Amino acid sequence: MQRHAAYWREQADAGTAIVVGPVFAAGGAFGIAVIDVEDAGAARALAEADPVLSAGLGFDFEISPMPSLILRPSAAGTAL
Repeated sequence: MQRHAAYWREQADAGTAIVVGPVFAAGGAFGIAVIDVEDAGAARALAEADPVLSAGLGFDFEISPMPSLILRPSAAGTAL
């Protein structure tokens, strides 16, 4: 899981991953990644390169298009 987290941190630092993290749903936990890529093929390649998925441990992924986002204003540059 450390390699998994490092992989997604790299994607976030590169600007490809917008947000990544665990979801604790009533039916069980899973991870979610909102990414910015050109098409479903690029999304699939990104997911398939995830060390947890490529390790063959039984994890799987789904790709669902998200054609638009509403984001809160950036807090960058504001004093805390």
